[in-house]
Amino acid sequence: MESTGAERHRREARKGELAGASESNALQLLYVRAFMTTANKITIVRILMIPAFVTMAIYYGESVRRGQPLEWQRFTAIIIFILAAVSDGLDGYVARHYNQRSSLGVILDPIADKGLLLSAIITLSISNWSELDPDYGSFPTWFPVLVISRDAILFVGAGVLYLLIGKVHVKPNWTGKVATVLQMIAIGWVMLQLRLLPLLYVVIAAGFFTAVSGIVYVTDGVRQLQAAGHAHPAKS
Repeated sequence: MESTGAERHRREARKGELAGASESNALQLLYVRAFMTTANKITIVRILMIPAFVTMAIYYGESVRRGQPLEWQRFTAIIIFILAAVSDGLDGYVARHYNQRSSLGVILDPIADKGLLLSAIITLSISNWSELDPDYGSFPTWFPVLVISRDAILFVGAGVLYLLIGKVHVKPNWTGKVATVLQMIAIGWVMLQLRLLPLLYVVIAAGFFTAVSGIVYVTDGVRQLQAAGHAHPAKS
């Protein structure tokens, strides 16, 4: 009888372990599905488009430098960039409409956005897309330096706020939105080889709002530090 009772106890314990393992696997599956939503998949595809765009853009610049522009490479780069830009609005729509907002999406979406813009600006600064008029084929060196410097300062500033305050309140400002739009227009100006205005005028406008938006965000960060009492002299 004791042996039979012990055997029954072991079987019940084994069933409990299996049930616990099944429940754990189910929770892990739900966890993965919750993070890998359709919106997140679109964002990941957008991130994967960035190296494809950079590759085509650099290859086309090299073909221009050789004096034998391969237009299919330019068109391919433009199509990839347009698809990536459109997917930015698409994943946001899917996340809102189907309630697929997630913490992973909060991290990946700005990485994809900034990655696409910065990669395009840098690539179109180191390679020239115009054989006939180089002034329309690439950005001046100061433009990517300004954009990267602003984003680096904001990134470091956000880290400082998080370390000192424990949270970061980012208030979207219209100057930042205008800067992003003008950066996109400048990129399109080079890729489409527009001649409506000199490229330098478009770049100067984008650079101006990029700088102003950086000043606005830094000022807001300093205001948050002051409100939390971290910007005042330490009492001895």
